[in-house]
This record gives sequence, C-alpha cells and structure tokens, in this order.
Amino acid sequence: MNKLIKQVVAVAGLVALSQMALAGDAKNGETLVGMCSACHGADGNSPAPNFPKLAGVGEKYLLKQLKDIQSGARNIPEMTGMLTTFSDEELADIAAFFDSKTMQLSGSDKALEVQLNSGVKVNSLALGEKTYRGGNMETMVPACTGCHSPGGSGNEPAAYPRLGGQHAAYIEKQLKDFRAGNRTNDGDTQTMRQVAQHLSDAEISALANYIAGLHP
Repeated sequence: MNKLIKQVVAVAGLVALSQMALAGDAKNGETLVGMCSACHGADGNSPAPNFPKLAGVGEKYLLKQLKDIQSGARNIPEMTGMLTTFSDEELADIAAFFDSKTMQLSGSDKALEVQLNSGVKVNSLALGEKTYRGGNMETMVPACTGCHSPGGSGNEPAAYPRLGGQHAAYIEKQLKDFRAGNRTNDGDTQTMRQVAQHLSDAEISALANYIAGLHP
C-alpha cells in the first residue's frame, strides 16, 4: 500500500518535469475543433455519456491524449485517422481551447445502489466517496485524492486530469479498461492500471457515480 502511494507521488513529480512546455493558442484552437463538436460538444461538454467531456480537463493532459491517439499509443476506434494531419502546435491549440472552457456537471444518482461481492447492496454515493477519499487498505487501493485532488480538479502540472463532473459511464469504462489492460497509456509505471486492478465492479460503479457529481 505504502509502496504504491509513494509511486503515485513520485510519478506525479516526474510527469511534471517531463511534460512538454508547448503552450497552446486557444483562439487558434477554436478554428480547428469543428470535427470534434459532434461527439464532444462545441464547448467540450459532450452531450453523450459514452464520449468524454473535454472542457476544463487540463491542457497538458489533453495534449498528451491527443498525441497518444495520433501515434496509436491510445486506441480509440472512433478517432482513427482524425488527427493524422495535425502538427504538434495544432494539437496544443486544440488542447488549450477545450481547457479554456468550463465543464458542466453531470450529477450523481443519489438513489443508486451497487452490489458488493458478498451480495450485500449498499448506497453507491457512500461507497464512492469512501473509496475516492480513503481508498481501500484491504485491497491496496490508494485514495483518488492524491492525484486528482479532493474536489476532483486534477493536477495540471502533473498532467492528471480533472474528473469531477465527468460522465459516469465514461469514467466507469476507463477504469474497467485500465483494469483489463485495454488502456495502457498511463506510462511505464502503469499507475492507473495498478490502481484499477484492485477495484471491484461495485467500487468502479460507485466511484464513477460519485465523481460525476463532484466539483472543485
């Protein structure tokens, strides 16, 4: 548990030092995002829960995702070939544009219950808050607050994204993809994969629901 927490903190520092210092031009980025609006919304607030909100997620994080998608390090079938012709500067401009917008909260389902492996059903928000803020010591899951902040605003210098207000369905899918090894662009230290591998289905669902209503 302590080793994993120390690793998360260390990675945050390394990422902060290694991230590209390419500052984007949000104004120019606005001229480049026409094709993005169908899935992610004109201002980065996706109307569909299966597509992530990009507004205010974090410029460095967004730029890394765009470059990973362009290179194939992150596989998103719906975006195949869409970024091929963009330069690094243009990708930075797109990231800056979406980060300049304000994310609209999705909101949590207060009545939602999840079933633990024991068969007991518990309130999703209660379990989500407990896991997000305190982790699970028995299964070596660290608290999410260490990287994504207590309010879900993320850590821009370390390129950790804002989570608060994101679509629950999207958060749930990403956690399950990290757990299954279907998403692997979390670096050589595999921080998210190491965390997600210890999360149960109930914890993932509860976290996603809690995060959807979280705001800084």
